[in-house]
Amino acid sequence: MTKWFDTDSWLHRKRYVLGYLGIVIGFAALLYVAGTVIPGGLSSSEEKAFVASAKLDLQDIDSLTIINLPFHVVQRGVVELLGPTTFTLKLQSLILALITGIGAVLLLRRWFKANIALLATIIMITTGQFIYVAQSGTPDIGYIMWPVWLLLTATMITTSERHKRFWKILFFALVPLSLYTPVNIYLVIAIISAGLIHPHVRYVLRRMSNVHLALLSLMSLVLVAPLIYLVSRDPSLIPQFLGIPSSWPPDLLANGRTLMQQYFNFVSPQSGALMTPVLGLGSMIVIALGIWRLFKIRYTARSYTLVAWVILLIPALLVNPSYTTVAFVPLLILLAMGLEFLLRSWYQMFPRNPYARFVGLVPLVILVGGLVISGLSRYFDGYRYDPATASNFSHDLTLLEKKVVTNQPTTLIVAPSEQEFYAAIVHLNRQPDDKLIIATTVPLQPQGQLAATHAAKDRVGYPIDRIVTTATSNNADRFYIYKTK
Repeated sequence: MTKWFDTDSWLHRKRYVLGYLGIVIGFAALLYVAGTVIPGGLSSSEEKAFVASAKLDLQDIDSLTIINLPFHVVQRGVVELLGPTTFTLKLQSLILALITGIGAVLLLRRWFKANIALLATIIMITTGQFIYVAQSGTPDIGYIMWPVWLLLTATMITTSERHKRFWKILFFALVPLSLYTPVNIYLVIAIISAGLIHPHVRYVLRRMSNVHLALLSLMSLVLVAPLIYLVSRDPSLIPQFLGIPSSWPPDLLANGRTLMQQYFNFVSPQSGALMTPVLGLGSMIVIALGIWRLFKIRYTARSYTLVAWVILLIPALLVNPSYTTVAFVPLLILLAMGLEFLLRSWYQMFPRNPYARFVGLVPLVILVGGLVISGLSRYFDGYRYDPATASNFSHDLTLLEKKVVTNQPTTLIVAPSEQEFYAAIVHLNRQPDDKLIIATTVPLQPQGQLAATHAAKDRVGYPIDRIVTTATSNNADRFYIYKTK
């Protein structure tokens, strides 16, 4: 049979390299747009996360004993270096999301064939939930980053013949750092369980030097020491790390309905800070095929880990459905398994007919293309135009920088609930000539410009000079500038 395309061409031989390179470039561009344009503002959760980062003090050990410490350390470093702006408050999440995407490519490439890894990665980085978490200046990116890199390093230790010492050091460093993020302990338990149960993993562990293992364990202990200190000071935080809600017993029926809305309510999707369902109908169908495939190959080490992880996560999600993002990585792996099942089944039907094999790719390309386009359009349209979603993000920090603060000293009157956030902005501002003063009451003799936030405008009795507005339909008046002379 005559070849209808040249399999020896450079383009064909480098197709996966070019594909991964295209993914990285497109992903970086997508993250930039998400971090600067859509939604382009800060949610209340992002403001609270920044306040926690601003309180870190190396001279005060108690300030370091906080949940999600690694994230807050990175955010504090970025803001110290570049100054507090809407983009810099999100930048650490964007960087960690890029690292997560690279880790996901490497992980899927180890677990699946190159074509499946490529398709699954494209679907992952264009999912609305992932883009939302990637641009959010909150620790939520840790629910995706830690599992991806823990699974990758554990896989490399057991399967790679090169740089094993590096992967072991990285794994023993990531395990304690991941424990600072709530619910991630379940993946650590699942990995340890797989190590104790699966014979190949046990064989790899037995070959490790006792001295080397002791040194790595000591390193892990040092990294987890602040967490141990935090829990010893406040044992009530233990349920939070386990994903247990403060109100107990939980309403399991109501939580079950919430989970159904988050994952399966395709008839009447809802808007909010996070748009649901988080995955489209097509993705969930492919995931269902992946679950079927998982039980067919349950004897592998990765299946042991994945099954144990899912079994531990289901009760955690049922008692606290707010941890929606923790299910993203297992769903991604199941999605890749479903794609592999589809492709394998079609190829088995036509093992020697290249034309039939090629034709079978057409519906697969349509499926993946549809998932990508629907994910992107839903994110861009929803987080920009949906009133129930877009209104959750404030553009006040950008307006303050561009339209309120001038060369003259400015006294900004804020509500008590806003004081911590704006005080943190002033505290970490890199500009030495910045003369922004934060107050909750109007001084007797204001010097320079007097301004107030929307929430504090009723506290000022001076006549209004101008109003700084935003593009939202409700509460568009964000800052008031007053005449003091």
